[in-house]
Amino acid sequence: MNSTRAARNASKWIAIALAAIAVLMLAGFVFRGAMSRYARDRVVSSLQDQFAGRLEMQSLSVDVFPALHLAGEGLVLRYHGRTDLAPLISIRKISADSNLLSLLARHVRHVKIEGLEIHLPPKSAENAEAKKSRPPRIAGFVIDDMRADGAILKTTPKDPKKDPLIWEIRLLVLHGAGPASQMDFRATLVNAKPPGEIESSGKFGPWQSEQPSETPVEGAYTFQNADLSVFPGIAGKLSSTGTYHGVLEQIEAQGKTDTPDFMLKISGNPVHLTTDFQATVDGTDGDTFLHPVVGRFGHSTVTARGSIAGDKAFPGKTISLDAVVDSGRLEDMLRLATRGATPGMTGAISFHSKILIPPGDSDVAERTKLDGAFTVAAAHFAELNVQQKVNELSHRGKGDPQAPEGDTVASDFSGEFHLANGTITFPRLSFRVPGVRVALNGTYTLASEAMDFHGTALLEAKLSQTTTGIKSFLLKALDPIFEKKKAGAALPIHISGTRDQPSFGLDLKPARTLSAVQ
Repeated sequence: MNSTRAARNASKWIAIALAAIAVLMLAGFVFRGAMSRYARDRVVSSLQDQFAGRLEMQSLSVDVFPALHLAGEGLVLRYHGRTDLAPLISIRKISADSNLLSLLARHVRHVKIEGLEIHLPPKSAENAEAKKSRPPRIAGFVIDDMRADGAILKTTPKDPKKDPLIWEIRLLVLHGAGPASQMDFRATLVNAKPPGEIESSGKFGPWQSEQPSETPVEGAYTFQNADLSVFPGIAGKLSSTGTYHGVLEQIEAQGKTDTPDFMLKISGNPVHLTTDFQATVDGTDGDTFLHPVVGRFGHSTVTARGSIAGDKAFPGKTISLDAVVDSGRLEDMLRLATRGATPGMTGAISFHSKILIPPGDSDVAERTKLDGAFTVAAAHFAELNVQQKVNELSHRGKGDPQAPEGDTVASDFSGEFHLANGTITFPRLSFRVPGVRVALNGTYTLASEAMDFHGTALLEAKLSQTTTGIKSFLLKALDPIFEKKKAGAALPIHISGTRDQPSFGLDLKPARTLSAVQ
């Protein structure tokens, strides 16, 4: 009897316990579902608030027990809900995990994103006004670690006629990503031209939802072994290091480049080129303003200021610079720009020039345009036959045609130049050696090295004094014809041939000659 009653009591308590467990489980499932729906709603609200956009999704699930797990596919955030712009953020797949303690502290431990694309909209005055009246943000979560390899960042320039800037980000790791804080980042960006990978690390944010282009960024970068031969007309392996800071639409950068084998293909002579630069970069379209860049090769230094910017008329970037060389070496310039292992002349050179290189697929030497002026002091010709002719010209100009052959003279040059379509035009060119002053105009073609100059040579000596013997006697009759005030003789001359094999002669077409140098 007692055993039967005990069995009945045990069954009763078991039933009660099972019912209680069932109730607790049901309550747990209901609570878990409610918490998961609440967490999902908070995620959606936080994302929409943080990025000032409307969230669309194919699927998004959030589970909070026994630990947080989020999974979603096909997420799209539209900037202020606008469908006339590309989505601000699109994500093919996302997952997130955290534990309860971290979640209570409003931290998400790990987030992984696949197929991330960010399209930064152009800056807008309308959104700047909206920012002033915007209500306070919903408190969001901080992501301890986020990885988004294979991301793409596209920016839309303020000028709709300019091309957008597109960055492929092969590796992207973020730490401490939150709604109102800077986040640490490490990224590997794929550079299209010249091809290579840029390693960068620094700080990004906090995100400016109304004006994304005003989001702060700072960091350092390295760029190694970029192949410059993808640009027609030049070659070399470039490496660069530097730092940057600012906001996305205006980044201040400074750094160095090193190209041990930089070469213009028209010359085929490599030089070791290094630069130090300071620049302002518009991160929305890639336009770069240099102030300045200082380049060094050989024993020469070039200082340039200007821009590398897009043009509304055609796609691509146009290089526009003001370049100055003070006390450089002529042989460095010739080694870079002309063929031959040995430069044709040596001497000290100073020049200033405006440089314009429009975009295009043709050789850079054919696209480059220059306008400037130069001076060369104490120049000597490397080619013996050319220097001998200059020596002879100097001796004859002084009326000493029998001077020793070993008496080498230096030459001074000055003038203006214009380069276009691979040909240099010299509207004014002065050439001076002891006993002779020459004023010329003409052209020099880079590819063929052909020269065509016409002008006037002023000699200290009379024409009859430039030679000896019977020739001197016969030329005395011509002295009055070529006599020039303040000079012994003024001769119209023509210089043709090539750089290595010049030809000097009298120019019998006076209409081509310049007025004598006074």
